[in-house]
Amino acid sequence: MFIGHFGVAFAAKRIAAKTSLGTLILAAQFLDFLWPLFLLLGIEQVRIAPGITRVSPLDFNDYPISHSLLMAIVWALVFGGIYYALRRNMRSAVVVGAVVLSHWVLDFIVHRPDLQLYPGGAARVGLGLWNSWVATIAAEALCFGAGLWIYVSCTRARDSSGRYGFWALVAFLFFGWLSTLFAGAPPNVTALAWGGIAMWLTALWGWWADKHRTAVYST
Repeated sequence: MFIGHFGVAFAAKRIAAKTSLGTLILAAQFLDFLWPLFLLLGIEQVRIAPGITRVSPLDFNDYPISHSLLMAIVWALVFGGIYYALRRNMRSAVVVGAVVLSHWVLDFIVHRPDLQLYPGGAARVGLGLWNSWVATIAAEALCFGAGLWIYVSCTRARDSSGRYGFWALVAFLFFGWLSTLFAGAPPNVTALAWGGIAMWLTALWGWWADKHRTAVYST
């Protein structure tokens, strides 16, 4: 799943209005932000295998530190704990921790059985929605659209940066997602990893756009 994770970040603003959209994007994508670093360091591996599913050409054969269920829980607790230490807002800390964990839940829905429950575990799980092109697109669009609607309904632009900067981010995510559907397999794992690292910029973009928007209410 790609833009579905961003949909969760947008929606979370509804219950954590004081939390920056940049932080929520960082939380929603945290596992995928760690993963390319681990690829470059040789800690985790992936194989490019066009046709392995209808949607994704990637064979996630070894990524227990970033994407096993146990480690997703650990990362959620770490992220939420750091947020609480910095902000002293328990509600928002719980929300951002839950957003981190939501990444694994959504991946469980779309991935074929390649997600480990814990590092070293033999069992691998995944419902395999990626085996259906239509179902994947529908699920992604629904998650992203619903999250976007929630975010827009609970924030207002204060200036042109908050309006056009935010919608530029939305357009970047949406058309970036469409391009991944038709671009085919990446040329190699290194290019894939650097592309993943570049996505860190979306958290900075979200932080900047959100600074120019105001929550309709506060929590």
